[in-house]
Amino acid sequence: MRRAINYVPDRHSGLILAILPFVFLMGIYLVGSDARLSANPDDKLMPGLKAFFDAINHLAFTENRRTGEYVFWTDTLISLQRIFIGLSISTVLAIVIGLPIGLLPYLNRLFGPFMAAFSLIPPLAVLPILFIIFGLGELSKIVLIIFGVAPFLIRDMAMATLAIPKEQIVKAQTLSASSWQILIHVVFPQVLPRLFDSLRLMLGATWLFLIAAEAIASEGGLGYRIFLVRRYLAMDVILPYVAWITLLAFLMDYFLMLGSRAMCRWHHIR
Repeated sequence: MRRAINYVPDRHSGLILAILPFVFLMGIYLVGSDARLSANPDDKLMPGLKAFFDAINHLAFTENRRTGEYVFWTDTLISLQRIFIGLSISTVLAIVIGLPIGLLPYLNRLFGPFMAAFSLIPPLAVLPILFIIFGLGELSKIVLIIFGVAPFLIRDMAMATLAIPKEQIVKAQTLSASSWQILIHVVFPQVLPRLFDSLRLMLGATWLFLIAAEAIASEGGLGYRIFLVRRYLAMDVILPYVAWITLLAFLMDYFLMLGSRAMCRWHHIR
């Protein structure tokens, strides 16, 4: 008797199955929107598709008369710049700090408990402190992302390094490898796939930190725009922006997966 776990969809079936939940969700929304608009044509809670298209056309393809910018794309570039700078710095810190903590016993005893405690501090709780110290400009928003992401990545890299079999470290030493060579040639290649996975898992939190910072003090960005128009109940702007943020996060996750497969081919061989 064949069990359910042995039924594997082919490529086309898998694609259809992946799309079905989105189609189902969109269908529910359209039915609900049509019902609300039939009862009240001025309803703003669930606007129809035409309202979405009109709002996006105005923001993305109509030049702002005051600034001369295309608001949608300007917001996107501002937010992506903050995200990339924050994630890049966090990744470098994870490699430079996390790997030595996991490899060197003295550093592990000295900084391991500290990083474990530091990674548990809620980043949004210290957001007012960051604004006081770094001001309301770009720096505070990037620091918030680093504060929220880097400690987690550092701790995860240290734990991944500690999980490497000791036999490999011993064998490298018998071949006269220095601590630096072990770090570069033994440890780093093995934790690199874990780093990609950790970055993918932190994308949701990263966008959360960014939007929170943009909502409180900013003059541009996707989060800023969402909280700016909420006072007008402009769901025709808010919902497309939320969908766009989700798509951007999905694309970032996809490219990280491609990067992992390109740089860690041995890890993805099944």
